[in-house]
Amino acid sequence: MFNVVRKEMQWGNAKLVLETGKIARQADGAVKVTYGETVVLCTAVGAKQPRPDVDFFPLTVNYQEKAFAAGKIPGGFFKREGRPSEKETLVSRLIDRPIRPLFHPQYRNDTQIVCTVLSHDMENDPDVVAMIGTSAALTISGLPFLGPIGAARVGYKDGEYLLNPSTEAVKESDLDLVVAGTRDGVMMVESEASELSEEIMLGAVKFGHEQFQGVLDLIIDLAEEAAKEPRDVAELPEGYDALVEKIAALGTESLTAAYAHVVKQERSAAVSAAKADIVEKLGDEVPDALKGKVSSIIKDLEKDIVRGAILKTGKRIDGRTGADVRPIMGEVSVLPRSHGSSIFTRGETQALAVVTLGTGQDEQIVDALDGEYRESFMLHYNFPPYSVGEAGRMGSPGRREIGHGKLAWRALHPLMPGKDAFPYTTRIVSEVTESNGSSSMATVCASSLAMMDAGVPLARPVAGIAMGLIKEAEDFAVLSDIMGDEDHLGDMDFKVAGTENGITSLQMDIKITSVTPDIMQIALKQARDGRLHILGEMAKALPEARGEVSGNAPTITQFSIPKDKIRDVIGSGGKVIREICEETGAKVDIEDDGSITVAHTDGAKGKQAVDWIKSIVAEPELNHIYDGKVVKAVDFGAFVNFFGARDGLVHISELAPERVKQVSDIVKEGDQVKVKVIGFDDRGKIKLSMKRVDQETGADLDAGDAE
Repeated sequence: MFNVVRKEMQWGNAKLVLETGKIARQADGAVKVTYGETVVLCTAVGAKQPRPDVDFFPLTVNYQEKAFAAGKIPGGFFKREGRPSEKETLVSRLIDRPIRPLFHPQYRNDTQIVCTVLSHDMENDPDVVAMIGTSAALTISGLPFLGPIGAARVGYKDGEYLLNPSTEAVKESDLDLVVAGTRDGVMMVESEASELSEEIMLGAVKFGHEQFQGVLDLIIDLAEEAAKEPRDVAELPEGYDALVEKIAALGTESLTAAYAHVVKQERSAAVSAAKADIVEKLGDEVPDALKGKVSSIIKDLEKDIVRGAILKTGKRIDGRTGADVRPIMGEVSVLPRSHGSSIFTRGETQALAVVTLGTGQDEQIVDALDGEYRESFMLHYNFPPYSVGEAGRMGSPGRREIGHGKLAWRALHPLMPGKDAFPYTTRIVSEVTESNGSSSMATVCASSLAMMDAGVPLARPVAGIAMGLIKEAEDFAVLSDIMGDEDHLGDMDFKVAGTENGITSLQMDIKITSVTPDIMQIALKQARDGRLHILGEMAKALPEARGEVSGNAPTITQFSIPKDKIRDVIGSGGKVIREICEETGAKVDIEDDGSITVAHTDGAKGKQAVDWIKSIVAEPELNHIYDGKVVKAVDFGAFVNFFGARDGLVHISELAPERVKQVSDIVKEGDQVKVKVIGFDDRGKIKLSMKRVDQETGADLDAGDAE
């Protein structure tokens, strides 16, 4: 019934198994990948006919994690998986980026990749497994995919590179890098690092590329037995070459002049006018079969003009050389009520970053396959349409916004202080207010300044820069601080962020089949020079973090109490802790180990809450005087609450120098008094003496023993 093909190899610390022919047989390609006990089903399906009149490749990648993979039932009312999580969105992008450039340039069929996590062993992250499964499914599908690709995760600890470290080992590693590529070179890199040098980062990329060569062999072995016949790709219509020549003759001069404009708005207007002029001159001479190709031909002409000028003259669209960075301006404290804020402007790209400091109650609770955890550092990136001078739809964050935000998060995260040193929850919102290239790196710079403005004790400032590549045959040019047009028309988007000490995040995407280590080495060296220049410009606005947090931020006090006293602070049904919060307005977080965090925007109220809690857990001292409140008057004396939740007895003999007949003649329930601890009885009960105070003025009414 089944024609199962199975291939396996030992890879790193676990066995990698590829299997096809049993599950999802109606998909064009379906491969179940097992690594350790992590299992991912990857399918590839391409429409039988191309989508008409489109000049792009309609590819969709959906990575999905099923709760059953970890033996869990989803939370919420419906008890089923809902919208994609941040992790699912990020992994979908991770898979998309290295495979998209490898499809045939004329392929325009709707294509969908679906990767479903069926089992998670809590040791091997499914993301790399899904990338390998996608590559295998495409390779056997018959779709015009010029792969396969391989992928690997690389860690770095104690001077050694680690292949596919476990999820626990990654937490202890100085590097978490995912690299993907073909036999010839690297196509995608995504990483977070602890200020590692360019040499170590490049070595990690090379190590990962070497280590997944065996995976490529395994996929090819699978394809030799299980691959379907390759599909034919529609040939270019008759007359295509002649149309290319005609458009070049009509538009080369006007587009060249249009790209000579330095200012983005002027250049965009001139380019649009030149394109419209080309279309008008073509008139009705374009055959119906070629009308859908006009736009892509003009775009190819733009690429030739821009790329050719850079390679021939060394000058870019705005007149810069390859290593030049656009003018930079950094500003801080731009918003009066925020806890920290900044505006970072680089050329025609600008980001407004705002920092808000909160407490443990503001932490994000993340319910992931490998367990629930709390995140105290958040960075949210927004890209409104006005940033590029357009009117567009506003909605929830898309894949691009989530991906750019995570990239900036990775760049800053290694420099964040620990919870012991900085007990705040930190949220950054980056509003991209202008964009012409690398708004994610502008977000890194703006966020670093805003956090320092808020008093977040960053170890060092962080900056980022985007590098580009123009490559024709053996001739190439590496470009620093690329603009939007250089990104769209170039071959590489290589983002590097870090401090003066080293790299904290690196992301690379390319549009050609691979990039050699030599080109990456040049790009990393040029990126370091650019990063140090940007850090110098940022220092003009604020060289280091402020010595204390903003006055608008809550004041946080941390201390610990004995574990056996936690119950006393919380009280029956939370009665005591609720009373503390309601009366003082403070936020109080109590951990299982007895750690307590008290936050308040009013310092005096916060101190009141701290003193209240400490009074509950502290032991009263003999002969010490405390403020108290009469809670009950009885025939033999008065019970006084004087030490948080502590009560003591003032015997009737201690209420006045001479004997009294009724306790109520001296005090009544609710009276504020001062008491002194004079002893403890055999059962540990507290014995007090007391003096009364005026209930309005607080003045002493008698001299009693409490003096």
